[in-house]
Amino acid sequence: MKYIGDRQFYKRVLALLIPILVQTGITNFVNMLDNLMIGRTGSSEIAGVAVGNQLLFVLNLCVFGMVSGAGILGAQYFGKKDREGFQNILRFKLIAVVLLTAGATALFLGAGEFLVSRFINEEDPEVRAAAIGYARTYLFINLIGLLPYCFSQAFASSLRETGKSVMPMVAGLCAVAVNLSLNYILIFGKFGAPKLGVKGAAIATVVSRFAEFAVIAISLLARRRQHPYIMGTLRTLRVPGQLVKLILTKSLPLVFNETMWALGMTVVARQYSLRGLATVTAYNIENTVFNLFFVTFAALGSAGGIIVGQHLGAGDMDGAKSDSYRLLGLTVVLGILVSAAFTALSGVIPKLYNIEPEVRTLAARLMLICALTMTIEAIVNELYFILRSGGKMSVTIIFDSGFTWAVLVPTVAILVRFTPLAVPLIYLVDRLLTIIKTVLGAVIFRRGKWMRQL
Repeated sequence: MKYIGDRQFYKRVLALLIPILVQTGITNFVNMLDNLMIGRTGSSEIAGVAVGNQLLFVLNLCVFGMVSGAGILGAQYFGKKDREGFQNILRFKLIAVVLLTAGATALFLGAGEFLVSRFINEEDPEVRAAAIGYARTYLFINLIGLLPYCFSQAFASSLRETGKSVMPMVAGLCAVAVNLSLNYILIFGKFGAPKLGVKGAAIATVVSRFAEFAVIAISLLARRRQHPYIMGTLRTLRVPGQLVKLILTKSLPLVFNETMWALGMTVVARQYSLRGLATVTAYNIENTVFNLFFVTFAALGSAGGIIVGQHLGAGDMDGAKSDSYRLLGLTVVLGILVSAAFTALSGVIPKLYNIEPEVRTLAARLMLICALTMTIEAIVNELYFILRSGGKMSVTIIFDSGFTWAVLVPTVAILVRFTPLAVPLIYLVDRLLTIIKTVLGAVIFRRGKWMRQL
């Protein structure tokens, strides 16, 4: 019975889960529609956008790591009702994301074309050149929207740490509406607009980034009294040195972990790309649809991390432990349901793309494999957020990025480069390796040493 919560527990989870789920779910649904729209223009276009997004994915994970690492302390400060400490955390987030944006912009402007070219492996020189050109265009235009995106993530994470998830959800929905509308208009040249294809998709994304941040900023200013922990944060940019040191001891390992994990997954994608442009396209389709279905567990992980973190901040270790078991129980139930839905659609969604039959077949097979292993991925995801809430970063590094580089990357590289195995079989091994990670996470969780008041 320890895996089953009472009505109050589920009410609390749903209050955090639903707004995050709606926002991320609709965002990923629109991402899939974007993918479909680009997919209607051709395989080179969809491969180019996939590569551009893969590089931006690394930055997004760096930003996530920074704001989440600081957010571990933010949730605990809110749990102990320390307003000044909470505001210092938010100040740190804003300063940190500005520095990350500056560094990423410099990197992509200086070495973007080189990085893009590493992911495009195609014997036909014209097809390869076209895909590289699309990827470069998509990446460079998206640089314009990096700063508002990072600001939105910083404010949204802090709002969720105070239990207020509705505003980030509304902002995300507005961004989604803008992105979807402009995608349709600019990709296909509707309502008198020029037909811009990949360039139009990038412009739509940038405009949606600014729209999302505008909604958050305007809402905060219009409802000052409802957000006492947020308002007044920018009266100064000073963060106490001792607190900066504490934040960095928690944030930098998490940033390192997220960055190394993202780089690891990028290297894995690079290995698959060695099997040709068809594999790049199929792999991108599978990932896009997987992200749409996995939002349930991403949202549940975020909600669970906040709930457990607030217990720890208040010194309630028993509450943190009991709610952790209940969260894992809920994860298993949802994992089975979502996996069944994904399985049912694995053969349908690839047919919506204007791609070659062999690419469509490969994408369907990858999706089916992913569906069958989704529950395991969901459990691992929830364990990660629970373990992270206690601030014991060495554990999460070993559990997450350490596993990726020590096990996943070399295994996929060896299978792709030195065996004749077909891509679906390699991908099956790739996904089944998560079982090792699940066992490791369960052992660390049961020992209980991750539970700490920071």
